[in-house]
Amino acid sequence: MGALIILLLVIPTFGFNLFVMRLIIVIGIYCMLALALNLITGYIGQLSLGNVGFYAIGAYTATLLMMRLGWNFWLSLIAAGIFAGLAGFVVGLPALRLKGAYLTIVTLGFAEIIRTVLMNWTSVTNGTLGIRNIPLPTIFGMRLTLANNGLYYLMLALLFLVSVLCWLILRSKIGRAFIAIREDEIAAQMMGILIVRYKVLAFVLSATITGIAGAFYAPMIGYIDPNLFTFEISSLLVSIAILGGLGTMRGMYFGAAVLIIFPEASRFMMEYRFAVYGLVLVLMMRFRPQGLLGWRSRLPYHFKKNIHSALQAESCLPQEQNN
Repeated sequence: MGALIILLLVIPTFGFNLFVMRLIIVIGIYCMLALALNLITGYIGQLSLGNVGFYAIGAYTATLLMMRLGWNFWLSLIAAGIFAGLAGFVVGLPALRLKGAYLTIVTLGFAEIIRTVLMNWTSVTNGTLGIRNIPLPTIFGMRLTLANNGLYYLMLALLFLVSVLCWLILRSKIGRAFIAIREDEIAAQMMGILIVRYKVLAFVLSATITGIAGAFYAPMIGYIDPNLFTFEISSLLVSIAILGGLGTMRGMYFGAAVLIIFPEASRFMMEYRFAVYGLVLVLMMRFRPQGLLGWRSRLPYHFKKNIHSALQAESCLPQEQNN
């Protein structure tokens, strides 16, 4: 882990061009988005296709606060996370009574509603024309850009904070409650876990992280419009989670890197790359549904190598005593 952190810190010294650095930053953004989705889908067990709506809320909230009200980037970033979290609370309420495909449809509908509002509320969002010239973040008077690697290190800092937050959540009482709900809601309720509270909390946390990622994405590209927040983003996030391994943090990093790099690396087969992409996902669902970096066992704990012989010895012990 230490070697990986050092590698990430020194990547700008490798002399990559701006295109490669932008691609690396996009991978970092999708790592954050995948970690957020993993809280809902990987640990609570609710499939959400609405995170792109939180993504759009974060991007537009930060942009409008900076360009209309003159807020600085850092306050806008916090506000974007808060607004997206409130939206997550609203969307999380249907999770109290819905599950499975029904909840998925509700989250998908929410994302489309947000996109429709952004397209038609032209007095605020400028509609399909979008918003241009979004200001870059500054720190101590210095603009953070691709050229001076400021945006890269800002992405790295945000990804680190999001990763630590998710790590702390998943190793706390909250994380254990999430997993219990995913495995068996009835059993979790019988154990005294407040399912309603934890489901809504998962949506709020996921939406907050997604909104922060959106707030960073907007100034990074300098332009946003509703067509940047389509169903394709939702399907890509789900694909990242499935490919990497639902319920694992390492899988989100790996899945994001593979599925963001793959379209760029396969430009030589433009006509067939999406067919190959779909085929890979189908094969994954058939032969390794737990993902490439998913747990090797579906059991909650890994057995030691000699566990089978120990179990056999224990199972034979009563027979020997009877004999």
